[in-house]
Amino acid sequence: MHPDPDTASRVSADAELADLAWRVREGVGRLNWRMRAERDPSGPGPAVLAVLSRLYRAGTHTPTELAEAERLQPQSLTRILAWVSERELVTRTADPEDGRRSLISITPAGLAVLREYSVQRERWLAAALESTLSPTERQLLKLAADLLVRVADA
Repeated sequence: MHPDPDTASRVSADAELADLAWRVREGVGRLNWRMRAERDPSGPGPAVLAVLSRLYRAGTHTPTELAEAERLQPQSLTRILAWVSERELVTRTADPEDGRRSLISITPAGLAVLREYSVQRERWLAAALESTLSPTERQLLKLAADLLVRVADA
């Protein structure tokens, strides 16, 4: 489904830029959906992986900080933290500045779960790239990937 001209004009006065924005959003969104579909269904769900990823990338958080950063309801985060704590994927320690709060950190076991999930997705993606794209197309995609990282970091 391609955007209608009215929608495109609200995105950008430049129709070519609006079309590019739509194509990038559509491609990234569909690829993200497909990569999530390729995960091991018996493994942790997307919300658990998001929490582990946040702890890996941004370090120790309080439960409140985690809920806000991942836009989770406190009840949902409570269930996630119980699940990851039970499996020793995170540690909870008392906050030295405020003993009523706890600090959540990822453990080596949590990092291993996160890495395995990444390896599974990248394994699927590498196979899909090899079977779908020519060597020239793979080089173009490499350039485009670098550009997407620049845009994401802007």
